[in-house]
Amino acid sequence: MMRKFCLRSLVIIIINHYFLLSLTQNFCFMEFKEILAISGMPGLYRFVAQGAHGVIVESLADGRRTNATGAAKVSALAEIAVFTDQGEVPLSEVFAAMYKQTGGRAAVDPKASPELLKAHFAEIVPEYDRERVHVSDMKKMVAWYNALLGAGMSDFSVREED
Repeated sequence: MMRKFCLRSLVIIIINHYFLLSLTQNFCFMEFKEILAISGMPGLYRFVAQGAHGVIVESLADGRRTNATGAAKVSALAEIAVFTDQGEVPLSEVFAAMYKQTGGRAAVDPKASPELLKAHFAEIVPEYDRERVHVSDMKKMVAWYNALLGAGMSDFSVREED
C-alpha cells in the first residue's frame, strides 16, 4: 500500500514538473516578434506553428492553443507602429519606453479616464500624433503592455534574423 502511494506521488510530481517546465519554456523564451493580436479573439497570442487552415497560436493569458483561421486578421505586434509628428515609432520602442518609465511595473489601467491615458501616453511618446492616435488605440496598447508584463516579458526588442 505504501509503495503504491509513493509511486503515484512520484508520477504526479513528474507530471507537475513537466507541466511547469513546459510553461517556463513557452513563456520565458518568447520573443516580441512572435506575439500576435487576432481580430475577434481577446488578448494576445504567441505564434506556435503554421497549420493547414491558418496558424496555431497559444494564449498568453492561459496557455491554451487554438487555430486562427485565414479569415481572422492576424497582426504581429512587431509590425505595428505609432504615428508621430515626425513619422512612426515601432510599438517595440513604445513598450521599451513604457517599461523604462514604469520601472518594469504595470502601466496605468486601460480603463482609466481618457485624460489620464493621454497624459500617461504623452510622457512615453511626447511627439505622438494627437489627431491620428486615438484614446482607443492608447487603451489597446496599455492593455497589451500589461498583458506582456503579466506573461513575463521584459525585453521588447525585435531581433533581426540572419
